[in-house]
Amino acid sequence: MVSEKGQVTIPKHIRAEAGVLPGTEVSFSLDGGKIVITPVASQVRNDRRERLRAAAAKVRNTLSPEFRQLSAQEIMDFLRGGDDATASAGRGHP
Repeated sequence: MVSEKGQVTIPKHIRAEAGVLPGTEVSFSLDGGKIVITPVASQVRNDRRERLRAAAAKVRNTLSPEFRQLSAQEIMDFLRGGDDATASAGRGHP
């Protein structure tokens, strides 16, 4: 039964088979006249990681050759205002 707030209880055996645990994010969609509930946490996390990788690659490609050779730590030091990263960039350290 659907409550006044639109809430329902998913039977335990269905939750277990679908891998839906407390705190699992789900999405709702319609398939004809059926309501489909899909766990999305892992897919969202994977999509987010892929978008982050693509954005990082795009940013890295816009950097000058000196900065492309810097490590992530050297880039962070540079962004935070450390002088070591700029000195490393001139020496071509990875």
